[in-house]
Amino acid sequence: MIGSRIAAVGHYQPARVLTNEDLAGMVDTSDAWITSRVGIRTRHIAGPDEPVDELAAHAAAKALAAAGRTPAEIDLVLVATSTAIDRSPNMAARVAARLGMPGPAVMDINVVCAGFTHALATADHAVRAGGAQRVLVVGADKMSEVADWTDRSTCVLVGDGAGAAVVEACAPQERAGIGPVLWGSVPEMGNAVRIEGTPPRFAQEGQSVYRWAATQLPVVARQACEKAGLAPADLAGVVLHQANLRIIEPLARRLGAVNAVVARDVTESGNTSAASIPLAFSKLVEQGAVSTGDPVLLFGFGGNLSYAGQVVRCP
Repeated sequence: MIGSRIAAVGHYQPARVLTNEDLAGMVDTSDAWITSRVGIRTRHIAGPDEPVDELAAHAAAKALAAAGRTPAEIDLVLVATSTAIDRSPNMAARVAARLGMPGPAVMDINVVCAGFTHALATADHAVRAGGAQRVLVVGADKMSEVADWTDRSTCVLVGDGAGAAVVEACAPQERAGIGPVLWGSVPEMGNAVRIEGTPPRFAQEGQSVYRWAATQLPVVARQACEKAGLAPADLAGVVLHQANLRIIEPLARRLGAVNAVVARDVTESGNTSAASIPLAFSKLVEQGAVSTGDPVLLFGFGGNLSYAGQVVRCP
């Protein structure tokens, strides 16, 4: 079987920025309270006329342009999202239609905050099995639409955005650019992160998730490195789900990624769920913080409680 690689990445965020000071005028909170607990200072919020598939299509178009590919060259579209309001058509079909794709396979993947890394693994598997040659993988969520804006413990966390990657088959002589996935779940903690009800609302048991992340994430993240045949010290970058700076920074230290640039996009984007990893990764690439061929650990965790991660080579 041939391997796959990420040819290019792209991201998109709505223009409106909501600051901690803005939130202090909406609920009983403050900039000091928010930054001390989660490290978030701003987040981008989509308007009522900016649906999830529009955010996704903008990020996808940017990734396609960076890869030098046209929409017609994509044969599989995977969109990771947990904020699709309609059951059908799915977000992948809507993104394909927005981009004018002639007839790709289209699938949504709902694994909440770990959605993008699950989708990336699925794209890699499809390429390796010969089911696709070129895959568009998107993580997009409009968390503002499912937020309870009266609950200060959750509404201060969320933001909207999208990130995308173009995944292609490697040439026979090339090293695979997407490493083996390490994925799983903790079913007994399935209710720790929820988007449910009518209308759907985001809620979580923050302390339970924090304790799990603090104790178990270093273990499974290290296993993802081992599956790629690398030690944490070999990593040039670490991109975790951007949930909380108090989780991200200690985990990078415990992992032993002493030479890695650690993504801290949560400070300016908040928790964008499935969009958080590709959004943060795309920014690192755009800023030149990581270079072509560098090994970067991507690791998502969250709802269900699901997790998935893999080491990729920077496009």
